[in-house]
Amino acid sequence: MRPDRFAVLVTGGAGYIGSHAVLALLEAGWPVVVLDNLVTGFRWAVDRRARFVKGDAGDRELVPALIESEGIGAILHFAGSVVVPESVADPLKYYRNNTATTGALLESAVACGVRHLVFSSTAAVYGDAPSVRVDERMTPSPINPYGRSKLMIEAMLADVAAAHPLNYCALRYFNVAGADPLARCGQSTLGATHLIKVAVEAALGTRDGIDVFGTDFATPDGTGVRDYIHVTDLAQAHVHALDLLIAGPGESHTMNCGYGRGFSVLEVLAAVERASGQAIARRFLPRRPGDPGALIADNGLIRACTAWQPRHAELDAIVGHALRWERILTERQMAIG
Repeated sequence: MRPDRFAVLVTGGAGYIGSHAVLALLEAGWPVVVLDNLVTGFRWAVDRRARFVKGDAGDRELVPALIESEGIGAILHFAGSVVVPESVADPLKYYRNNTATTGALLESAVACGVRHLVFSSTAAVYGDAPSVRVDERMTPSPINPYGRSKLMIEAMLADVAAAHPLNYCALRYFNVAGADPLARCGQSTLGATHLIKVAVEAALGTRDGIDVFGTDFATPDGTGVRDYIHVTDLAQAHVHALDLLIAGPGESHTMNCGYGRGFSVLEVLAAVERASGQAIARRFLPRRPGDPGALIADNGLIRACTAWQPRHAELDAIVGHALRWERILTERQMAIG
């Protein structure tokens, strides 16, 4: 157990990124409590060393009781909705599940004296940035409700931290992909829209093919370019962010989480084809609303402020881990029936 003596609450800890963060926290010696309503998460994805509680992060009765009974001193907040096209079609869902829920969570945290919070933000707050490589000094300008819902939360965090003894780190994720290298968990959501997840499903025959949205972006091959970060490296970034908050009480941070280089949709599909040995059928369609052409992280700040060092930064490694996890899921489905 960590000498700090408090436990960490992980909201959304049964989801894709949250379940990997739970593993990273446990391996760093933290006592972990997971709170998840299991709308998109999976109970089996939570490591048995963590305590699991089914419920909502915005529950103003459950959360304070949990903080008090479990000795929670920090929160890693992953709970929320994350699909950009869905946010355009149903914006109120995103302002409810993301912004309003986080507001309620912050009320509980402040009332119970929680001192540290690491927030799952997104590079979508940058919108259609004026340059391909973005850093934290750029003025956020989200172009979809998902990004706006997260930027609202960042503003709430800043205001709360100025008024109360709570510091925070907002980690702006770029495109998260891959799976635990030991195959303990991975992206398991039905109907997921993450490119690498969809591509490995197509390679294994559980999808007919893949839709490529946009071939006329100002990129080398016309398809969208993204900075793909391995989910395990991202989980480790959260542990380092928590250590940073504890070491500097009163100081808060907003930092990019990416590798600083990008790959196009067609480059990702080629990597999946290499790993699987299978050709992937493609359907070329118009751009989706709210999709920027290219987005790559400047990760200098997180590397300067913390000891974070990516360990799985190669595209082929990311794809290989995602493909292995997808094979495990496929075998499970076949066994079930």
